[in-house]
Amino acid sequence: MVKVTWTDQSLEDLDAICLFIARDFLEYARLFAIRVFEATDRLETFPKSGRVVPEIGREDIREIILGNYRIIFRIVTEEVEILTVHHGAKPLEDINFPNST
Repeated sequence: MVKVTWTDQSLEDLDAICLFIARDFLEYARLFAIRVFEATDRLETFPKSGRVVPEIGREDIREIILGNYRIIFRIVTEEVEILTVHHGAKPLEDINFPNST
């Protein structure tokens, strides 16, 4: 099993998304957050689940699709680092992905 960690950026992204959803429906925002954490929990056992991010094309940067959102993570030896939770309609060009190790 590998360790799953969240970057500050990814937690800020998730918080912003939940706050946006909560403006219309608080319970759905709570459920969305739970689903995101459940989706990333499986990375402890299956770190290569999800697909390679097409725009990046690196084996170490992958994503899980959850509804309209992309949970983008990086595999680093015995760790999976959640990099961002990103709306699928927005381009990834503004995100600075770490170099591979």
